[in-house]
Amino acid sequence: MSGLTVTDLHAHHGRAEVLRGVDLDVKDGRLACVLGPSGCGKSTLLRIIAGFHHATSGSVAVGDRVLDDGRRRERAERRRIGFVPQDGALFPHLTAAANIGFGLPRGERPARVPELLELVGLAGLGDRHPHQLSGGQQQRVALARALAPRPDLLLLDEPFSALDAALRVELRTEVAAALRRAGATAVLVTHDVDEALAFADVVAVMRDGRIVQSGAPDDLFHHPADAHVARALGEANLLPATLADGKALTPLGALPVTASAGADGRATVLLRPRQLRVTDRRDGIDAPGTLSGQVAAVHFRGHDFRVELTPAPGSGVSAPLVAYTDTTPPPAGTDVLITATGTAHPLPATGDAPAPGTEDGRGAHDTPARDHATVDGH
Repeated sequence: MSGLTVTDLHAHHGRAEVLRGVDLDVKDGRLACVLGPSGCGKSTLLRIIAGFHHATSGSVAVGDRVLDDGRRRERAERRRIGFVPQDGALFPHLTAAANIGFGLPRGERPARVPELLELVGLAGLGDRHPHQLSGGQQQRVALARALAPRPDLLLLDEPFSALDAALRVELRTEVAAALRRAGATAVLVTHDVDEALAFADVVAVMRDGRIVQSGAPDDLFHHPADAHVARALGEANLLPATLADGKALTPLGALPVTASAGADGRATVLLRPRQLRVTDRRDGIDAPGTLSGQVAAVHFRGHDFRVELTPAPGSGVSAPLVAYTDTTPPPAGTDVLITATGTAHPLPATGDAPAPGTEDGRGAHDTPARDHATVDGH
């Protein structure tokens, strides 16, 4: 296996520019994920790497082999790249073992196929046809088939999207473990935040044909480059603040800031829903560092509660807030006190972040619900 390097990549569909200078670096043996909404260009990026679509300019290299530089293009079948599509695309008339060994020389199949069945947890099921396997087992066969010729790079195009939620979580964990055991270099594209954060060593957030930030999942989640990235990785509470002496002075009191804080002055800071604490006003103390509000809605999600909060008028925060809690919160309509824990992360000003010191920082195209969260926030 070899690392992947994409440099200043541009691509078009007809006259429409789809990729606008993409840079991506995936080290040898690492699992990367390109995360973004539908239409951002992530599938086009994968198709160019695989050799199914031509780049306009820029370059794609695996190890020291340049595969596409906008002028010379290595044919897809010569790139030594494995590809796992969304539906698996298994041959229905072949057994699992025959599907896995389809692209291998006959002499390699007796040793390589059982090895791969064991790797993906299907030992003993090689004689079954696709219709005799579950959806998750079929995707494991597709993964094994892609790994069979020992590709330099493996590409996965939302391979878990058609599975039910429970199976999706189980399978992505198993697939990530199998790829690490194989020492594979792999790139997954998805719009699922949980999938990206759980699967990858490196997450690259894509927006409008560009990769706007990449890094370790934990680092991106807690230190996004801007409000857009913050929301792409989960629900985000954005508060006006003043930075001074390593602290953010917010409507929720003074909070320490992350190491990446900029110069002192007015700013917008990020607090994740897990950082907010909600107390019934009758049971709490309205002390400095607390924000008065009311519970607007409570949603039980099995593993926790999602609480929507409306800050009190005059609090300096007009956008709704969201808190996650493991214990049963006060019901909707209850007056509450809101406090914050942990560090606040300063964000650069953007068109849809609340402007510090204003009562309403919504952008012209934002609905109230999107002031604090993306549609697929978690």
